[in-house]
Amino acid sequence: MNADVRQYLIVTGNYWAFTLTDGALRMLIVLHFYQLGYSPLAIASLFVFYEFFGIVTNLVGGWLGARLGLNKTMNLGLLLQIVALSMLLLPTAQLTVVWVMAAQALSGIAKDLNKMSAKSAIKLLLPDEAQGALYKWVALLTGSKNALKGVGFFLGGVLLAWLGFQGAMAAMAGSLLLVWVLSLVLLKQDLGKKSFKPKFTELLSKSASLNWLSAARFCLFASRDVWFVIALPLYLASIAGWSQSAVGAFLASWVIAYGIVQAFTPKLTRSNKQAPPTASTALNWVLLLALLPWLIGVAMLYSAQPLLALLCGLLLYCVFFAINSSLHSYLIVASANRDGVSLDVGFYYMANAAGRLAGTLLSGWAYQSYGLVACLWLSGLLLLGAVLCTWRLKLQ
Repeated sequence: MNADVRQYLIVTGNYWAFTLTDGALRMLIVLHFYQLGYSPLAIASLFVFYEFFGIVTNLVGGWLGARLGLNKTMNLGLLLQIVALSMLLLPTAQLTVVWVMAAQALSGIAKDLNKMSAKSAIKLLLPDEAQGALYKWVALLTGSKNALKGVGFFLGGVLLAWLGFQGAMAAMAGSLLLVWVLSLVLLKQDLGKKSFKPKFTELLSKSASLNWLSAARFCLFASRDVWFVIALPLYLASIAGWSQSAVGAFLASWVIAYGIVQAFTPKLTRSNKQAPPTASTALNWVLLLALLPWLIGVAMLYSAQPLLALLCGLLLYCVFFAINSSLHSYLIVASANRDGVSLDVGFYYMANAAGRLAGTLLSGWAYQSYGLVACLWLSGLLLLGAVLCTWRLKLQ
């Protein structure tokens, strides 16, 4: 097996293992603390540090990856996730809001170290002229990761019912510990280490194109999480009356389908080695996505079966959002500077984490105050921002 392909498989395997625990942990916290009587806004607050430290980590982590090597940042991410899961082994009575937020902060740092390392590593395992192959590799990594995150959602619901909250944390921490040991042995040393030590002042991007792409990413992910993270699972559990396992299974199926579509995006966008996607491609697809949240909201208001309208609408949203996300992931990796790629990728995913934080907080507030339809209106407004940013990117 080619050495670069072998390293790609190790990076992907690490990313998959981490993603399973990340998806399961999110579902466990949402459902467990909803059972304990926490309000939607209070549950959303548990994820504030997770998303906030993701912003900081992507910025600083890209700099660390360029100085130390992506193998070290990836392994550090795995270790921090093990520590975060272990922190939640305490009895329920001792799991204070501050303690859970601290554990989530570590998990947020771990997740973005892991993701930044994986996405940056792909750039280094292919030559610059292999843009068609790069698009396929990025789409496959991103799509498979999100499919497994969906499996993680389902796993979280099942583990909560089967082992309880603390039992689930112990099982995930033990499994990830084994992955971490294997990664220490197998992952290539100094992968992605910059040829010279980058200064801390290089953290902020000086590229107008990268800035507009990052702003579009912020709006894109805020538009999803404003209804997906808090509002949707609580709506299904409280208004629709679904069981924990059913909520976990639906969210898992949605994210798995999302990941599968991402993996096949190169075929769906009809891009190939001779004609990889451009900013114009991204603009066309985000315009289609921008209409959907408002159409779903209208359908829920005027349909005799609002739940059915919601579920059907979300299936369409899944397809178009997955294509947009995969296009963005390719564009950032393709445009990043090869020497110190993690600096550009880290800056971009900082915007991704900021969008998730804004979406999470808006989701808890809007759902508690006005309901799920209001979350969909907000999603549409945020997608308008993504359209404008992508249009400016096209003009660069």
